[in-house]
Amino acid sequence: MLTDTKVRTAKPRPKSYKLADTNRLFLLVAPGGGKLWRWNYVYDGKNKTMAFGA
Repeated sequence: MLTDTKVRTAKPRPKSYKLADTNRLFLLVAPGGGKLWRWNYVYDGKNKTMAFGA
């Protein structure tokens, strides 16, 4: 489970990477330092991703 400290101290890398939380929620850390919350889910038998923003 992600904590506030882990989210705030996540550093950018040359490629985007994910920090996983629970129930398929994750934080996407971009090379420019942007942090975006995303959620993977299944709808009508297909995998989808919903963005919640920064």
